[in-house]
Amino acid sequence: MFYIKNENSEQENKLSRGESFLKGTLVLTVASFVVKVIGSLNWIFVSRILGGEGIGLYQMAFPIYFFAMTVSQAGVPVAISIITAQKVALKDILGAKRVFRISMGLMLVTGLIFSVLTYLAADWLIEWQFIRDERARLAVTVLAPTVFFVTLLASSRGYLQGWQRMTPTALSQIVEQIVRVITMILLASLLLPQGLSMAAAGASSGALFGAVGGLLVLIYFHIKLNRDIEKDYGKDLQNAAPTETTESGLQIVKKIFALSLPVSAASIMLPVVSNLDLMIVPQRLEVAGFSVNQATELFGYLTGMAVPLVNLATILTASMAVSIVPSISEALALKDMKRIYNQTAASVRISNLVCFPAFVVVFVLAEPIASLIYNAPRAGDAVMISAVSIVLLGLHQVSTAVLQGLGHTKIPMVNMILAAAAKVVLNWTLVAIPSFGIMGAAWATAADMGVAAFINLYFIHRYIGYGIEIKQLGKTILAAALMAAVVKLFHDATFAGWGIEVVSTFGAIIVGCAVYLIALILAGGILKSDLTRIPMIGNFAVKLLTRLGVFKKEEAV
Repeated sequence: MFYIKNENSEQENKLSRGESFLKGTLVLTVASFVVKVIGSLNWIFVSRILGGEGIGLYQMAFPIYFFAMTVSQAGVPVAISIITAQKVALKDILGAKRVFRISMGLMLVTGLIFSVLTYLAADWLIEWQFIRDERARLAVTVLAPTVFFVTLLASSRGYLQGWQRMTPTALSQIVEQIVRVITMILLASLLLPQGLSMAAAGASSGALFGAVGGLLVLIYFHIKLNRDIEKDYGKDLQNAAPTETTESGLQIVKKIFALSLPVSAASIMLPVVSNLDLMIVPQRLEVAGFSVNQATELFGYLTGMAVPLVNLATILTASMAVSIVPSISEALALKDMKRIYNQTAASVRISNLVCFPAFVVVFVLAEPIASLIYNAPRAGDAVMISAVSIVLLGLHQVSTAVLQGLGHTKIPMVNMILAAAAKVVLNWTLVAIPSFGIMGAAWATAADMGVAAFINLYFIHRYIGYGIEIKQLGKTILAAALMAAVVKLFHDATFAGWGIEVVSTFGAIIVGCAVYLIALILAGGILKSDLTRIPMIGNFAVKLLTRLGVFKKEEAV
């Protein structure tokens, strides 16, 4: 292994032409939103082509593929991101490239193994009735090679994220989704005359074509990265001096697995918890006095309507979590504890600033939102209580990313297990109480996120000394409370006057968000340091608020 010797500050500042973690967050957030919009439109068209029965065949195959994909990656992309960021921070460019070669070789093997296993398992899954409809066999078979390409795709993204380049991930996600959607619709339509089994397999093959498309985009960015490395470090790489100790390939593999296996275990906890919900919630609803059909309907309100809204509201924090990991890892490698503290504090503040107004909107307007989006006003109760999960999930995502960046990947995994246990107990207890019903399951989900988030924050405090900024949090809560009152009053007044739900709902959201921002500014709940981190609009906002007297002139950027 070789390290580049840097003798001047100019060379130190070259880094990797990477992006600030908030710029990366913004890029990933926009990409995630675009991907979700395209995906939503896709399901409208595919559902019309395949119908309920065809969609059912697709959905029988997809969980098998998802499980194989998750296990084959085993959290390695996160580990690659962490290790690469540390190598780059120390200017160990050759070491970073070596980590990529070894990890990609590892992923080639695991991806190929699980692709073959998925293909071979198709008949066995049918025979043992894990898949109830034999017609889904072809869809499973088609998805098998996708595991290989998606594994390579995820690992490539992890390496580029380690260089703090989030744009390749964002663009590859968009291209992957576009190609996937086009091929799903096209092949499902063309193959439908040959039967639903063929049409469902055609739709499933969209994942394969999408993964290949996304991988081609990343190949371009890998070439671009190598050119930038040659431009910035070419001479140094030629004259690089060997270090006293050399990290063997086996040591790198062990390091990757030490970081990745807990991440993988935590990822697997998500479908495990979902399956536990499936086993417990409908059954306990029946104990509470609901019929089988009513229990199924209520469970659909929670998992099919409320939970997607929570996930949509936390797109930004999910994207921020991806950006934080390599940023914290880089600072850790440089032993810059002040930077780690500041980035953690900024991430938590921004999470609260975004998630609290989202919570207010979903909580106060639960029934109108359920009516407008799902045409299911009775889902309002489940949506309303699930809104609490927005703030807690945001904290959980950010705190998990900080701990992963610090190299403590086991802690979030253990915390998720403890949180899942708490959720099971609360589901079993609360859902069976008639006055709670499905709201009990929503409270259990919120508790699940809360337990994991607060235990994460305890360990963050233990390792870097960071604690929740109570004063800042109080200002955010105050602004959110004022927003809630305005949203409620505006919606009720306008709906009573005009009787147009869509106008009242969206009008209340717009007015409420404006009030929230004004209240935050007046209360000093928005820090100049946080604003300056925001790409493109941050400095402009600081200058504007300085002119308005919110910030002192000498503090302006």
